[in-house]
Amino acid sequence: MAVDNKQPIFPISVAAKLLDVHPRTLRIYEEEGLLKPARQGNKRFFSNDDIDWVRCLRKLIHEEGISIPGVKKLLDLTPCWQIKNCPEDIRSACTAFVDNTTPCWQQAKTYCAREPSQCESCEVFVKAMGSAEESADGAE
Repeated sequence: MAVDNKQPIFPISVAAKLLDVHPRTLRIYEEEGLLKPARQGNKRFFSNDDIDWVRCLRKLIHEEGISIPGVKKLLDLTPCWQIKNCPEDIRSACTAFVDNTTPCWQQAKTYCAREPSQCESCEVFVKAMGSAEESADGAE
């Protein structure tokens, strides 16, 4: 059986242990808009993709010395179609490409025909995370 990396399965306490951080750290990332865990009632649940994303955030913040506002600015400045390398036919129908003044994840309800709740688990973020991690590894 294949594991779905987008499936939120880890409660915050387990996610924090996997990441070796305090649960408050995950709440801060959520408050800052860098992470959006799934919720069941008032409980947060994290996917493997969320765990990988937080690892990338931690690396950018603690190893590269980029502040949380700096990370947010980088995400604002990096167009999703560049990260994803969208072909022309997809870009021409993508609201984030047509109106590139606002990143896709800020175009609530209109970006790339996705539901707003899917934005934070979008392959754009996953690929950006991998690229940022590779860049950080290459700089060492």
